[in-house]
Amino acid sequence: MNKSLHEQLYGGHYGQTPIKTAVEYVVILLAMFPMAMIVNWIILPQNIVSGGLTGICAIIYYATSGMFPETFAMYGGSIPVWLTTLVFNIILLAIAYFTVDWRFCLRTLFGTLLLAMWYRVIPIRETPLIDDPVSACIVGGLAFGVALGIVMANNGSSGGTDIVAKVVHHYRDISLGRVMIICDLIIIASSYMLPLPDKFVYDGITPQEIADFKTRRILYGLCMTVSYTLSVDTMMSHLRRSVQFFIYSQNHYAEIATTINNSVNRGVTILDGTGWYSKQPMHVVSVLARRHEAQQIMRIVRDIDPNAFVSQANVSGVFGKGFDTFTQ
Repeated sequence: MNKSLHEQLYGGHYGQTPIKTAVEYVVILLAMFPMAMIVNWIILPQNIVSGGLTGICAIIYYATSGMFPETFAMYGGSIPVWLTTLVFNIILLAIAYFTVDWRFCLRTLFGTLLLAMWYRVIPIRETPLIDDPVSACIVGGLAFGVALGIVMANNGSSGGTDIVAKVVHHYRDISLGRVMIICDLIIIASSYMLPLPDKFVYDGITPQEIADFKTRRILYGLCMTVSYTLSVDTMMSHLRRSVQFFIYSQNHYAEIATTINNSVNRGVTILDGTGWYSKQPMHVVSVLARRHEAQQIMRIVRDIDPNAFVSQANVSGVFGKGFDTFTQ
């Protein structure tokens, strides 16, 4: 069988192995747990409506309070979040299957089932884990974002508005981020129409107090959404950060390239150039690697050619075999 150009150059050892795929699924399984815990221990007890599908499910949970006392007795008669999460995502995935990559649908279905399972397993607290709503939004949003960032970094998805964003982006030239922001704003703003929860209703409550509570709920939802959005971006940037080396070695470039290729298991590119001062031909070793591999590469260069000239730069994302997969 003929090998691809990449396999001829780099040995083909960067493929997505079954072990790596299995590890990603295990990480997604574990990362979904804190996401569900934050919703059931912080968001729902605080009566907060965040963005995304979680916000829609929370609205349904609040709006149906006490309507189904027999069917959903353990949830105060409300339609549980795990059920609405499952139903909505299955419907969205059925639509997305015909427009986006089937691998995305498969992983999203896996993440959806896991998230619904954790919602079902983790009990909803009667009193929030964090009493202060602002602190709950900030701490909960940051923790939720970290967990979601880990899921996304392992090519997973919890479903929801990112499915909608991908479908819309398939038919219209609108960025995924813009679609998700619009969805979040609509979901959070719609929480103003929700009635007050029973525990906040008391005799003599004024219309102004009702309006103030609903306005605060919107502000809390925005705070929560901003917190986890910033947290996701920071987490993804940190996990995907790589380094790029340009190594200038006149006489030992081949040995350096071979050692990096064999020891660090990274592809190496040799660039031909000319030293303008010396007017002599120059070979430059170009390497892209993960941050934790940078010290090993520097030690290799130091041991082989202490007189080499090395430049190192941080890059925010590298896509292709051995790094991150291309997004759809």
